[in-house]
Amino acid sequence: MATLFTKVKLYIEDNSKTWDDTKVSLQNDGSGDYIKSWTYSFVKPNDSKIAEYETAANAKETLNDVLEKRASEYKKLKEQLDLLYHDMTADKGDKTGEWYKHIKAVKDANPKG
Repeated sequence: MATLFTKVKLYIEDNSKTWDDTKVSLQNDGSGDYIKSWTYSFVKPNDSKIAEYETAANAKETLNDVLEKRASEYKKLKEQLDLLYHDMTADKGDKTGEWYKHIKAVKDANPKG
């Protein structure tokens, strides 16, 4: 189940706005998350409107998880640049180079969907 934050953020973006902590706040008093305050110029979403965003929010959170996992598995930028340098020196600026193999392995291990 997607978080309320993600669903509300998507609703805000569908109304051509961006998340603004001064215009919306979420809270949980122990019985679940809810919108504590709302000062956008468009209507605050009710529970059924929020529920409409479940599928899209799940997809967004899944994608974010994949991208975070990839980011944690990529070598540091300076190491990637070193791989690229050695690949270029060895005339391997193609799919046979070590940089490409590294990036492909991370992407293959963590597909977007």
